Amino acid sequence: MESESNSDTRRHALSTHILSASVVMIGVSTTLIGLVKVAKTNGTPSHAAQYTALTALLFLLSALAAYSSIRWTNSPELRQVFDRMADYIFICGLIGISAIAFFFAYEFI
Repeated sequence: MESESNSDTRRHALSTHILSASVVMIGVSTTLIGLVKVAKTNGTPSHAAQYTALTALLFLLSALAAYSSIRWTNSPELRQVFDRMADYIFICGLIGISAIAFFFAYEFI
């Protein structure tokens, strides 16, 4: 039983890290969008900026799920659902922003 409680505590601590990292990644995404807009001179929307905005949305959803996990301390089942959602969405956002950086660096987008 102690192992389950210890695992739950670690998972809950992960949500606090995901919350702070997601907020930072929203800032990184916003900065990247600004840099793309400054570098783009013809005024048309860039695919890199649009895709980065989608990853910012993923990080926002991850932050909201992590925050919900922290707030729902009286319902372990619901907290665990939010923990997993925050974790999976955050990983998708990291993969997305990394792919955008790769494609942007090689001028695919």
